[in-house]
Amino acid sequence: MIEIDYLLCHNEIMIIEKRWNEILDLLENHDMMQVKELSDALGVSEATIRRDLVELDRLGKLVKVHGGVLKKGNDFVMKDLSMSEKHNLNPEEKQRIAKYAANLIKEEDFVYIDAGTTTEALAKEIQVESATYVTNSLTVARILIQKGFRTILPGGEVKTSTEAMIGSETIEAISRFNFTIGFFGTNGVNEKNGFTTPEMNEAMVKKEAMKHTKEPYVLCDHSKFQIISPISFADYEAATIITDAYPKHLGKKTANVLEVKEK
Repeated sequence: MIEIDYLLCHNEIMIIEKRWNEILDLLENHDMMQVKELSDALGVSEATIRRDLVELDRLGKLVKVHGGVLKKGNDFVMKDLSMSEKHNLNPEEKQRIAKYAANLIKEEDFVYIDAGTTTEALAKEIQVESATYVTNSLTVARILIQKGFRTILPGGEVKTSTEAMIGSETIEAISRFNFTIGFFGTNGVNEKNGFTTPEMNEAMVKKEAMKHTKEPYVLCDHSKFQIISPISFADYEAATIITDAYPKHLGKKTANVLEVKEK
């Protein structure tokens, strides 16, 4: 039974615990449920359900979202980490992925590079001077410009937390290009939901750029597999995944996964 850490009479506690366990039972068969669905299923008011969800979220039993709830076991990531936090996650693995990806760029390629810490690592590894680089990341652009590479930034709004170009102007500018090869970051990936990210504006830029890329690659360390964020920007098979290690518990590696082994 779930423990309730505030004082109520015994009967009220029993009723609340029963309802909370019924909510969790319902979520066993659904990835997501709306407040109204839960209200109808349990025969209580939506206000009561909202209070229940707040407490269950606080206890770590589920993930509360606007208008509903997500099952905890699906490893949903609702918020983007800061760039400083991302830089501290799996830096050696990202470096290994970046080195492999950099070797895929050929002379005269027209390259798209997405915003993100793994793509930043990629920019530092690139040696091909005769290619042209387009990026929506101010950080990546600075790295490439310092190397003397031809670099194009699309217009648009700058997202201050990630220094990524976003918005309709960015999307419109990218829609005019046709890239021979592109490298993308992701917050999560699985076969059902594809590649996902928490932020709609960044997802739309990724989607547009990938649509205009002949050979798209997603740079994805092992920790991103089976993570789901709210917005899907591409199907699972829409790009080749470059990763440091394909998680063994997922079974046989899929055809679009390139695994970069540690030497």
